[in-house]
Amino acid sequence: MSRTVEFKVFCLEAYKNAHQINGAAALDAFNKYGVFDYINSFYDVLHSTGQQYIVEDIDLYIKARQPLLQ
Repeated sequence: MSRTVEFKVFCLEAYKNAHQINGAAALDAFNKYGVFDYINSFYDVLHSTGQQYIVEDIDLYIKARQPLLQ
């Protein structure tokens, strides 16, 4: 498994745990809002930060995209 795939799984699990949701709900959010593409684009920066920062950053990214997708 590549490092980026492992990191995407880590981000998904961190998000799931932080929001106390199941894996399917977290995966739905990541797919709906393009979070995996975001992680790919900013892997170099994100992988060097902490779990809390990553979850907060993903939350901000999703919040910014919500009005666009409703």
